[in-house]
Amino acid sequence: MTETPAQAEADPAPVIHVAPSPHVYHAALTTRRMMLDVLICLVPVVLVSLYVFRLYAVMQISLCVGSCLAAEWLFQTVMRRKPLSLGDGSAAVTGLILALSLPGPAPWYVGVIGSFVAIGIGKVLFGGLGQNIFNPAMVGRAFVMLAFAGAMGASGYRIAPRPAVATQPVGLLERTASYTMTQATPMAAGKDLARKLAEGRKPAQGEAMPSLEGLLLGNTNGSLGETSALACLVGGLILLIRRTASWEIPAGVLGAVAVLGGLMHLLGNPPFTVLHHLLGGALLFGAFFIATDLVTSPLTPKGKLIFGAGVGALVMLFRTLSNYPEGVMFAVLIMNALVPLINRWTIPTPIGGPVPERK
Repeated sequence: MTETPAQAEADPAPVIHVAPSPHVYHAALTTRRMMLDVLICLVPVVLVSLYVFRLYAVMQISLCVGSCLAAEWLFQTVMRRKPLSLGDGSAAVTGLILALSLPGPAPWYVGVIGSFVAIGIGKVLFGGLGQNIFNPAMVGRAFVMLAFAGAMGASGYRIAPRPAVATQPVGLLERTASYTMTQATPMAAGKDLARKLAEGRKPAQGEAMPSLEGLLLGNTNGSLGETSALACLVGGLILLIRRTASWEIPAGVLGAVAVLGGLMHLLGNPPFTVLHHLLGGALLFGAFFIATDLVTSPLTPKGKLIFGAGVGALVMLFRTLSNYPEGVMFAVLIMNALVPLINRWTIPTPIGGPVPERK
């Protein structure tokens, strides 16, 4: 018995998807759940930023998260994409990570423009979530860093210290800002000190590397999310325990930095020690919350280790040989571009051996 065209149209054949094994699916492992995990694990970092930077942190986080949500809605509405993906939490995560990577005193327009660039160029331009090859938050930060160099440079992290006797009215932000914002960032201060020692100049009185205790607890200057190594470790470990992030990436980052930092210290690179490299700057924040982005990192465990080691090696390269005291953002973006190649290098061998080539 043959089917009529009407019957075939009414009862179409099932669509068969063919893909290599393994075939694993977990109903609870949704984009929304993973984004919620990231937001929850960022709570310790956010709390420290609120304690250290006060209303500066409130302003930056509110502006970036709100602007990313607005940009997501605007771009999807203009492009007539249905349904809207605001509910999956990805825009909120992008906004929060972007805010935590910015200096507290940065002008309001830096966060707003960076947010629209992160969503528009870093995400929507590639086709939306899951198709972007670069971390959207780092795309936004790279744009504002190049466009507003003064607000994002070393001087952009500092505010003028309050005089003993105020002669002019002091704004609410200045009254509540922590004293740490009158100091240079630890990595910038260490780079200046290393340069003076290399040139044979005598450091100024009291000029020294910040204490490891200060780097661990967070009473130092820097971007909102990079001051406390302890907060990044606590949130990052929870993220790994929840299996929302792969442990291979932070292990590769920290392992490469530890090895190269130790070699450089032995070869005479004062005043940085291995612990200064590991606890200082945005390394831990980047290793746990930026480099582990599921969309822009490799698929295989071996590829993730290579990716993480590449990020760590590039961070040390930028910190040592460039004028930048940091380098996490550029390291992540460069390795994002290499992810397709890493995936191709690390294709696992099928069960039973490689497929024989046709002659």
